[in-house]
Amino acid sequence: MPDYQYTARDTSGAAVSGVIAATSPQDALAQLSSRQLFPSKIDLADTAKTQQKQVARRVPARHLANFYSQLADLLKSGVPLLRSLELLTGQTRHPALKAVLEEVKGEVANGSRLYDAMRAHPRAFSELVCSMIRAGEEGGFLEDVLKRIATITEHQEAMKGSVIGALVYPLFLVVVGGIVVTVLVMFFVPKFMPTFERMQQTGDLPWATTALMAITHGAKAYWMYALALVVVAVVGLREWMKSDAGLAQWSRMQLKMPGLGRVLRSLSIARFCRVLGTLMQNGVPLLQSLKIARDAAANRVIGEAIDKATDNISAGKSLARPLSVSGEFPVEVVEMISVAEEANNLENVLIGISDNLERRSDRELQIAIRLLEPILLLIMAMIVLFVFIALLVPILQSSGAV
Repeated sequence: MPDYQYTARDTSGAAVSGVIAATSPQDALAQLSSRQLFPSKIDLADTAKTQQKQVARRVPARHLANFYSQLADLLKSGVPLLRSLELLTGQTRHPALKAVLEEVKGEVANGSRLYDAMRAHPRAFSELVCSMIRAGEEGGFLEDVLKRIATITEHQEAMKGSVIGALVYPLFLVVVGGIVVTVLVMFFVPKFMPTFERMQQTGDLPWATTALMAITHGAKAYWMYALALVVVAVVGLREWMKSDAGLAQWSRMQLKMPGLGRVLRSLSIARFCRVLGTLMQNGVPLLQSLKIARDAAANRVIGEAIDKATDNISAGKSLARPLSVSGEFPVEVVEMISVAEEANNLENVLIGISDNLERRSDRELQIAIRLLEPILLLIMAMIVLFVFIALLVPILQSSGAV
C-alpha cells in the first residue's frame, strides 16, 4: 500500500501536513475526511514514487522463476500464502520484483485472490501465468501449478539464452562490418574525393569508384534524413504491431518466413502443448485448459486454430480434427494427439510432443545460425573488397602503374 503526502486544514483552520498509507488518492481523501481534515493537496510520497517506477520496470524471467519455485515450496510446507509473500518480499534483492511483491502482498492482505493481485502487474506476470494460477487456486493445487510455472519459465529462459548465445557472433560480425564500412565511407573515402573528381572529368574513373562516390555523397548529405526515416519506421511498426490487424498480419508473416517460419511454428506449438499438458496433469478440465493454454502459443494464427478446436470440444467432438483442418499444426503432431485421445493419455503425449518439437527447433536453429556465420563473413568481405578496389584502381591509374 503506497504512502501519500498531504497538506490539509483542520476544523479550526490550522494547517496540517503528514503522510498517510492508502490504496489510492480517493482512499487517502476518505481517511482524511474521517479525521475531520480538509486536504488541499494529496500526492504520492517520494518512497511511493520510487516504488511506482520500480513496478513499471520489467522483471527478469530468472527472478520470476525463482519466486514461483520458492513460493511453491513455502506453500507445500504449510506456510500461509500471506506469510509466504511477506518472507519472499523480504528476501528479494531485485528492486523491480520487490516493488511488485509489495503491492501483491498488500492486495492479498486486503482480501484479493493471488491471481487478481498478480493480474494488476502485466509487466511482471503474463496473462498465461495469471490464468494458470487462477486454475490452481480454484482447483486447490496452487503449489503444483507454481512449480510447473517455474519449470516452464526456466525452460523458456534456457531456450532464449541458447538462441541469444548462438546469435552473438553473427551480430558481432554485423556490427563490426557496419562500423568498418561507415568509417571507410564517411571518413576515409572523402580524403580521395578531389583526385576522383578530377579523374571523373576526364572520363577515367572506374564504375566502382563512381558508385562509391555517389554512396559517400549520399551518406554525408542525407544521413540525418535516413536516421529520422529509420526512427519513424521503427515507431510506426511498433504502433502497427499493437493493433489487432497488425498483430494478425505479423503472426502470419512470422510463420511464412523462409527457413525461420518452420522453427517459429514449432516453438509456438511446443509452448501450447507444454502448458496444455501441464494443466491437464493437474486435473484442469480440457476445455478450461485449452482456453488458458491458447495464450502460450503467442501467435494469433495458431491461437485462432486453437479457438476453433475449443469450439469443437464444446460441441462434444475431438481435438485432433479441427487442428488438422486448420493446416497450422504439423501432420505428425495431429496424428499423435488423435492417438492419445483414443488411448486417454493426452496430457502425457502433449508433454512429449513439446519436448520433441523444442529439440527439433533448437537443432534447426543452431544449423541455420551456423550457416549464417559464413554468409555474413562473405557479405562483409565483399563489401570491404569493393571499397578497397574502388579506392585502389584509380590511385594506381593516376600514378601510372595501371
